[in-house]
Amino acid sequence: MKDIINSPRLDANETIYFVEQLNFVKAKAYEKKYPLLKAASGMVIPISQEADSADETITYEYFDKVGMARIIANYADDLPRVDVHGTRFTSNIRGIGDSYEYSIQDIRKGARTGKSLPQRKADAARKGNDQLVDKIAWYGDTEYGLLGLLNNPNITAGVVATGGTSTKKKWAEKLPYTEEILDDMNDAVTDTFELTNGIEIPDTMLLPIAQQALVAKTRLAAGTDTTILQFFLANNPSITTVEWVNEMKAVDPLPSGDTGPKDVMVTYRRDPEYLSLELPQMFEQFPAQEKNLSFVINCHSRCGGVIIPYPLVVRVVEGI
Repeated sequence: MKDIINSPRLDANETIYFVEQLNFVKAKAYEKKYPLLKAASGMVIPISQEADSADETITYEYFDKVGMARIIANYADDLPRVDVHGTRFTSNIRGIGDSYEYSIQDIRKGARTGKSLPQRKADAARKGNDQLVDKIAWYGDTEYGLLGLLNNPNITAGVVATGGTSTKKKWAEKLPYTEEILDDMNDAVTDTFELTNGIEIPDTMLLPIAQQALVAKTRLAAGTDTTILQFFLANNPSITTVEWVNEMKAVDPLPSGDTGPKDVMVTYRRDPEYLSLELPQMFEQFPAQEKNLSFVINCHSRCGGVIIPYPLVVRVVEGI
């Protein structure tokens, strides 16, 4: 706060007021939560801060074991060789910034009347930062070489099956044939089993709001109170979370390369070993800087996009 204290524009009382109020505003901005930003908040994608804020890239390696043992004869001298092969990947880290300011008049009015500085300015700066982080987490940023979950090369993509009876793909059009919707959900889980030979087991499913509401409130069959979602969870114990996410609606471009926009369903294992949103520097606010007749507070964070080290663990099903 050296610039504020030495500023000729504020008297001692105004300076003390501004320092105290600004510290309070900053603290409240850090506490502010925006639950609808489900990626930036860490609700659905684990956040990693392993990289240092000074780093420009994140490099990680994917290792695969090759070779297999076999039965050998006595005194065999041709034992099969096994090895580990590593592939190196690099992800960019980019800075994110915005700012807010208070005018001299704002500060003087507050100091004279005892009125607090407007909190909404700091909240807007925090939300602006988090909104961009959330967008990058889902869609990446091709201009700056950042990958998101939906444009990541390590995901697999498929198209929802046409209903056997309804001959439709979209869930709302498949009703009343609820078993076809249930089949789509089951297939999204078993596809990962099959693609990885049973090694990877998803525990999370993401749906658009409308589709999540449909399966949560629609009964599986007449005469029962069990919904599609309840039956699905009861018979897929590995799935612990079925969450609605705005960004699953009208995705374009689509991971499969098909023409969009289309609603999608995503399954994956919510574990930082399998996917992570890289935030080497969380949202921070710098000391106020005097500029003309105001004080500007610059804000900053750093984002490395979404890393998915293991291929095939994230499955996207399009067209629901």
